[in-house]
Amino acid sequence: MGIKLSFELSDRDLQFFRKALKQSREAVRDAEEAEIIEAICDVLDEIRRNDPLPDFVAKRLPQLELLIQMLADDEWQLPIADRERLLATFVYFADPEDILPDNIPVIGYLDDIIILELVARELQHVRDAYDDFCHFRDDFDTRHGAKIDAAIRRDRLDRKRRQLHQRMSRRTSRDKKSQLW
Repeated sequence: MGIKLSFELSDRDLQFFRKALKQSREAVRDAEEAEIIEAICDVLDEIRRNDPLPDFVAKRLPQLELLIQMLADDEWQLPIADRERLLATFVYFADPEDILPDNIPVIGYLDDIIILELVARELQHVRDAYDDFCHFRDDFDTRHGAKIDAAIRRDRLDRKRRQLHQRMSRRTSRDKKSQLW
């Protein structure tokens, strides 16, 4: 029989995590993107080897994998500010000695999950746009296959990506404005 614990983090509580994420962003400026991605993939592999894996962690691993995929997708070309935000998240997540050391059974990844949730919410419009881009690309490739010229494919994907980047920028700006009011 499981037990459900529920708690709400206030804006003041979240500031603590935002500060930790900001420190990770400072570290990102000096780090190589490929090294950060490799480190987060190593952490993911290590997390999966842990037995038993807490459900609250296992439930969020696909979300983390999607963020890694979005960052690594050359055709998507994630904007620089969003790239830095994800890289900072990965630096934090990969650090075993963060707010709660990862080797503490059951709760060691709780702070990492909170950071992941914060960033996932901040990047909701980016994730939605990436999802739409992947569907467009998959549909395009299914319809045309290898018979279409690579330059035409690249042009269509570029056009769709620009539209989606504009959409996510508009929606993010709209959300920021509404939060101010």
